[in-house]
Amino acid sequence: MKSFRILLVVFLSLPLLAMAQDTEIELFSIPLSSPGSPGKLTVEQLNGSINVEAYEGSEVVVKATFGNRKAHYKEKKQDKSGLRRIDHSSLDISGEEKNNEVKIINEQWNKVTNLEIKVPKDFSLKLGTVNQGNILVKGVSGEMEISNVNGEITCEEVGGSVSADTVNGDIIVSFVNITQGANMAFSSLNGDLDITFPSSLKANVKAKSDMGEIYTDFDMAIAKQEPNVEKSTSSGVYKVKVEQWVRGTINGGGPEMLFKSFNGNIMIKSK
Repeated sequence: MKSFRILLVVFLSLPLLAMAQDTEIELFSIPLSSPGSPGKLTVEQLNGSINVEAYEGSEVVVKATFGNRKAHYKEKKQDKSGLRRIDHSSLDISGEEKNNEVKIINEQWNKVTNLEIKVPKDFSLKLGTVNQGNILVKGVSGEMEISNVNGEITCEEVGGSVSADTVNGDIIVSFVNITQGANMAFSSLNGDLDITFPSSLKANVKAKSDMGEIYTDFDMAIAKQEPNVEKSTSSGVYKVKVEQWVRGTINGGGPEMLFKSFNGNIMIKSK
């Protein structure tokens, strides 16, 4: 069986793209080199949402809807009187697979692309988007690294480990099980953190919210509240930085779980 595949899909049909503004269309399916074995999916794009859901199949299935093109920054300066705009519908989205690692490459810089992706349950994820989209993961179990800038991150009934960060948006994660000994981190500048773990969680907690509150229903043993002082004498300048973190242990302690928000509440829940 081949260990490396590349799939490229380009649509040139104007009616098809017009339909795709509101209708989900299937772009392609990517077979895995070792069906039934754990894999990894990587998706990083500029504009649009990313939804990843576990299913019973053995391939990675990619569907999409497309938003309107963003206006070009020079558009207002151009004299278009007497001219007729001609729509173009070229797409540039591709997928690569090697040794059960799948990478979706979206070079649609001027279009909002909302990706709907199905993967086998045992799949690690590296997902990232910047504008006009949220990230949603359902039912996947693996090591997850998720990043957003202007949107939310939601993980429903996931397993394994998660590191998630966003600038403007909430982070909501619900675990059915976790990888023992795995460190995790959750960070939002302007948003709440709502993280639900199994009640058997063993962890060392480090949490900080500048403008919000911290809540938990775990029986957490809180350490003595002492500020963290960092000193530096680099470049001949003496600097002191003082930060106040809440530190504690759950069920005797374990790997580090970091929670940080500047303008939002932190909720650490058990189930």
